[in-house]
Amino acid sequence: MLGLTTLGIIHTAISLVALATGAIALIRDKKIEYSNLVGKIYVFATAFTCLTAFGIYQHGGFGPGHALSIITLLVLSIALIGEKESKPFGKLSPYIKTVGYTLTFFFHLVPGITETATRLPIGSPMASGPDDPHIQMAIGVCFLLFLIGATLQVRKLRKGI
Repeated sequence: MLGLTTLGIIHTAISLVALATGAIALIRDKKIEYSNLVGKIYVFATAFTCLTAFGIYQHGGFGPGHALSIITLLVLSIALIGEKESKPFGKLSPYIKTVGYTLTFFFHLVPGITETATRLPIGSPMASGPDDPHIQMAIGVCFLLFLIGATLQVRKLRKGI
């Protein structure tokens, strides 16, 4: 199916759960938080998405997707630490956790856009590869939306809303 291995299908299914729960949290709560059920599902699905990515070697070895998985796990870990009641990052803890989780959501979009655009529609994909200008533009737009969203989150935290 679309050139996916069994692990690739599982990886994709888990990543779709992460994307859906992340989108729900961002739309509903304007942030992702581990303290609620949607946030917990997002965090676990994101972690499992990263872990399953390490078993996918479609391009012959360690690649950009693997590096992004490592970075995502690091940012996810830092956000989780920022969520602790002890506030390990002091006054920055709420900012670090909120922007960190949102950044991991953006990280999901990068391979999601790339893989979707290079596989669909079947037989005539929208893009030729990760360097295709359409993919680069879509990721750029998503990054701009991340920056806008993170800025709004920080402003909201500063106001104490």
